[in-house]
Amino acid sequence: QVQLVESGGGLVQAGGSLRLSCAASGRTFSSYVMAWFRQAPGKEREFVATISWSGGSTAYADSVKGRFTISRDNAKNTVYLQMNNLKPEDTAVYYCAADLSPSVSQRDFGSWGQGTQVTVSS
Repeated sequence: QVQLVESGGGLVQAGGSLRLSCAASGRTFSSYVMAWFRQAPGKEREFVATISWSGGSTAYADSVKGRFTISRDNAKNTVYLQMNNLKPEDTAVYYCAADLSPSVSQRDFGSWGQGTQVTVSS
């Protein structure tokens, strides 16, 4: 497994932007498919975005498509989530996840970070 640490969360007004980072330990970061999930209060954790091993393929939840961008830097063992035009409904704890195979289901991801809070005020 890989160890994951998220950062970059915070409080932002609606329409604003934030960039989340997820730093991974280990020398095999490029072997992992990476993803972001989020969990709002009282709701189940949901898929946000995923990126392939090389970064050449990405996928997004419909709710964030066109506003969020996932990217990775394998030389820095880091995956990013650029969030633009944030809305109050984006308020959640955002989690970074890693696994060896592509998936959009949280059940398939074996490594998780501790989460970072994103709060969007109206």
